[in-house]
Amino acid sequence: MPWKSQGGGPWGGGGNNSGGGGPRGPQPPDIEDMIRKSQENFKRYLPGGAGGVRGVVLVGLAALALWVGFNSMYQVRPGELGVELLFGKYVQRTTPGLNFWFPSPIGEVVKVDVERTNTVNVGFRGESDGSRVNNVARESLMLTGDQNIIDINFVVQWRIKSASDYLFNIRNPEATIKIAAESAMREVIGKTTLEDALTIKRQQIQELTMRLLQEILDSYGAGVAIAKVQLQKVDPPQEVIDAFNDVQRAKQDQERKVNEAVAYKNDIVPKAKGQAQKVILEAEGYKQQMINEAEGEAQRFLSIYNAYKSNKAVTRRRIYLERMQDVLSRTDKVIIDQGNVKGQGVVPYLPLPELKNRRQGAVK
Repeated sequence: MPWKSQGGGPWGGGGNNSGGGGPRGPQPPDIEDMIRKSQENFKRYLPGGAGGVRGVVLVGLAALALWVGFNSMYQVRPGELGVELLFGKYVQRTTPGLNFWFPSPIGEVVKVDVERTNTVNVGFRGESDGSRVNNVARESLMLTGDQNIIDINFVVQWRIKSASDYLFNIRNPEATIKIAAESAMREVIGKTTLEDALTIKRQQIQELTMRLLQEILDSYGAGVAIAKVQLQKVDPPQEVIDAFNDVQRAKQDQERKVNEAVAYKNDIVPKAKGQAQKVILEAEGYKQQMINEAEGEAQRFLSIYNAYKSNKAVTRRRIYLERMQDVLSRTDKVIIDQGNVKGQGVVPYLPLPELKNRRQGAVK
């Protein structure tokens, strides 16, 4: 029922509650009356009246249209791609920006970040920088080409290159990439010796594994691009690493000894070759000298023989004088003039050779 004033208030009517004469002040609004009038005004805009089926249907359609319009809008952020599905079936991809598509359950939009670089760790769990690393032996232990066991940890970095293939061609992309990466690494290591894997072929192993892994994922239609394969640890198994280090030290000692031997060889062999060449050249020179002397003696003998045939007396005399000159030049001798046959002026026992030797010694 309408609200009544209980005395003086904002609507006037000071007095008491007992009946009395006198005019009353303005009355407050009737809330029930206002609600009733609003309902009547609204019914006038509905075709067929308030209870018409057509009006209810139109109201429902209008509400449905508003709901569909509001829920059909979606936004794709930069770096993402939208994948539109109709009743669960792929229809198309959409680029960043504001787009429209059927709301659920008719349609669905899946947003995929295609610019983010994802990382998969194989052989260990933890951070790729080495902090909080837990080795996983069943993944990290691999057999090399020379039948040795090696412990390898590596990281695979990948990005999405086809959103539709990534979503619908493989069930668990990250697990698939991890298994394929481990398989590719095992194949490459199986063709590499332990020594090469530890030293000179690390870069080659990364490149071959990356290429093989990309081929495997492309054959799956995974829609994934491999950005990098990075080796983190390449060591012998922990159980034999001490023995392996001993072997490495022995190999280093062997290499040092070999290098020292090669250095000694490089030092002594050239000297020996030089000495041998010197002896050979000296022999060649002596040979040539002997040949020349023999030829000269033969030529001299022939010339003397020819001179002897032309004048025997003169030749004999000349040969005698040359020979005596040669013999006497090598002996100590004292010549006394034939005019002093009796030895006048000469001391018979004077030691002339000794005096000559003394004089030569004093001059020296």
